[in-house]
Amino acid sequence: MKYTQLGRTGLKVSRLVLGTMNFGPQTDEAASHAIMDAALDAGINFFDTANVYGWGENKGRTERIIGDWFAKGGERRDKVVLATKVYGNMAPDGDGAWPNHDKLSALNIRRAVDASLKRLQTDHIDVYQFHHVDRSTPFEEIWQAIDVLVQQGKILYVGSSNFPGYKIAQANEIAARRGGTIGLVSEQCLYNLAERRAEMEVIPAAQDYGLGVIPWSPLHGGLLGGVIKKEVQGGRRASGRAADTLADPTARAQIQAYEDLLDKHGLEPGEAALAWLLTRPGVTGPIVGPRTAGQLESAIRAVDLELGEDVLTGLDEIFPGPGPSPEAFAW
Repeated sequence: MKYTQLGRTGLKVSRLVLGTMNFGPQTDEAASHAIMDAALDAGINFFDTANVYGWGENKGRTERIIGDWFAKGGERRDKVVLATKVYGNMAPDGDGAWPNHDKLSALNIRRAVDASLKRLQTDHIDVYQFHHVDRSTPFEEIWQAIDVLVQQGKILYVGSSNFPGYKIAQANEIAARRGGTIGLVSEQCLYNLAERRAEMEVIPAAQDYGLGVIPWSPLHGGLLGGVIKKEVQGGRRASGRAADTLADPTARAQIQAYEDLLDKHGLEPGEAALAWLLTRPGVTGPIVGPRTAGQLESAIRAVDLELGEDVLTGLDEIFPGPGPSPEAFAW
């Protein structure tokens, strides 16, 4: 496994991030524990989760699965850089949130941290992430709450997720004015070959403020994982975002061109999509969310996969980025 610094921090993290969103909803506890063991054995030390994972009636279940894995000992917790998130309503789907039981008020942050620590069976969270922008809570209040939690030793670093570039700038400018607060050190954003809008402002803002970029959905819901080839071979059919995209003839032709390019070079689509992200400026490592041990093994191979210039050029031709801001939209 290869490692890098998380943004401007001294924290060393693996170039792949183990996403745990499937633990519980799609992967049972025993299989989830086996995947985490395999990830650790392969050198992956950066694990990502969120308080709402488990979804529906089971929000918090994923954190509990991870907590039970930590409780097995064997230095599991000591070896892991643990990231979780706060923002969402923890009530079962369909039930409204009780006042102050969601978003980023100081009260909810304090409550949510303690609840996550209990489920995760740990005394601290390494990277505590804001899952979404809270338009109702000023950053002065948010940072005051974070300062207290850092002083208490409950969290070490803070990251954002799904933030636009201007909010990254606003958050860190206010943190700098307050003094004593390091501010955001990472940003999780939707970023992959098929969705490159983050290149306009989010990634440049993250680079300017020293945030590590952690792309989520690196295969764009399976669209970049060889979905057409799998259909032809009678394998798992596309669903969700991938199925919606393939229903458009133009988009389907684009994905076919992508698969044809990689087939020509003897490359697996999913591994190439991850390897491409690892070449992108500012990217710490993509989040991979394996449902099976086999999917994890495939993702790990991507770390050592080097894409030739002809492949990179071909990918840019098939999936052209938006270009830098403001040129991309101004002229």
